[in-house]
Amino acid sequence: MTTPARPPETRPGQIDTLIDGMRAHIEVGCSEVVSDQPVNHFAVAQPETRPDDLPKTETAPMQAMQEAPQADIAAQNAAGSMVARPQTAQAMASMATMASPDADLSGQAQTLASAADSLSALKQAMEGFDGCALKRTAKNTVFSDGIEGAPVMIVGEAPGADEDREGRPFVGRSGQLLDAMLHTIGLSREKNVYIANTIAWRPIGNRTPTPDELALCKPFICRQIELSRPKLLLFVGGVSAKTLLHTDIGITRLRGKWHDYRINEIEIPTMPL
Repeated sequence: MTTPARPPETRPGQIDTLIDGMRAHIEVGCSEVVSDQPVNHFAVAQPETRPDDLPKTETAPMQAMQEAPQADIAAQNAAGSMVARPQTAQAMASMATMASPDADLSGQAQTLASAADSLSALKQAMEGFDGCALKRTAKNTVFSDGIEGAPVMIVGEAPGADEDREGRPFVGRSGQLLDAMLHTIGLSREKNVYIANTIAWRPIGNRTPTPDELALCKPFICRQIELSRPKLLLFVGGVSAKTLLHTDIGITRLRGKWHDYRINEIEIPTMPL
């Protein structure tokens, strides 16, 4: 009797990665399979194909290709090349422009941030800024939570799924743990804590923000700190600490040691966590 082969084991980390990937597809609308074959949407527009119109057997697509006149196939390929390439290049250029903080976008972010004379004006400026590609897949601009002008300001990395859904930072499991920790020393976002993120839009799959994304969004968080003027800053995680302290030192070496955050004429004691 032949023993069935056991499927390869999947480690917990791999399962989490697969789940994150599936969630990312669902969040951007890729949640249904409507055809057995991929469709090049940059090619000439074709009538909508419905599941009932698909071939009923696996050999039908191959038979259709074999029966099609060679001249028609050549004409279709030529038309696809003429139309697809320019549009694809244009789309890729547009995406690259949105993802890379060129001088124009960085200058625009800096101008908008500097012009904001209050936290509410800064929030409005960020919500109207379309230069960061992360905004296109995010549900909300996660600006802040807590008390404006509080003595303690916490800056995290970027919103997660829960934060993106609710539009507030640190509301998931990590945020609940943070609230419990703050409560033990008499702090809370309802009384004396103000919370923000280095980036206000969630990266799909909770991935680490790229250096370009961080550079593009940095003027906003720097201005947010400047307008808040807290007496104490807490940078939670390596991304916020390294970005705002202008260092390449890892969080394991930064944490637990006091640093000074400086912006213009303001100097604030800072603790990375």
